[in-house]
Amino acid sequence: MDRPSPAPASSGSPRTGSAHRPPSGRQYVIGHGAERLVVTEVGGGIRSYTVDDEPVLDGYDVDALCSGGRGQVLAPWPNRLGDGRYRFGDRACRAALDEPDRGNAIHGLVRWLPWEVRAQAQNVLSVGCVLQPQPGYRWRLDVEVEYRLGRGGLVVSAEATNVDDEPAPFGIGFHPYLTVGTPTVDSARLQLSAGYVVRTDDRGLPVGTAPVAGSE
Repeated sequence: MDRPSPAPASSGSPRTGSAHRPPSGRQYVIGHGAERLVVTEVGGGIRSYTVDDEPVLDGYDVDALCSGGRGQVLAPWPNRLGDGRYRFGDRACRAALDEPDRGNAIHGLVRWLPWEVRAQAQNVLSVGCVLQPQPGYRWRLDVEVEYRLGRGGLVVSAEATNVDDEPAPFGIGFHPYLTVGTPTVDSARLQLSAGYVVRTDDRGLPVGTAPVAGSE
């Protein structure tokens, strides 16, 4: 995961007035008890998630442009496409290189598109986006993400529907940055139960796997 520069989390509301709209568009807010979640129209991702007014995620301010992919939905592929090119079936695709220094197309095509509210209640929000055929993805895809707050915290679920006539490739990921109450997480230790790690080259592209046993 790329580590961005720290940015302040905020649960503030956009300034009123028709002349001003936040870079992330409309702000959709749900809550449950001490939990509060803010989802954005642009990208359909999480801008802020707090419990007892304490940030759980390292989000971004309402007047800021989302940086480092904070809280964004990554579809129809997460991670990187080398040279932005791939073939699926008889369709060859070429996506714009939005990581130009490495020559990659990164994190899909819906991060900066508008998402619409499909359903909303006090503690539940569903947002959706229709991705139209284009050079980087030549299929029509409907993606819907549900955010649900409850006693167990936040649950995020996703559903994608291929509305094209041909089978479509699809992958999805999410890009939250957890905070532990310090400016960086450099001194934090995360333990995962895993058997293998994915190795990448200097472009961030996968080059294989290696066993975790015996390694750092």
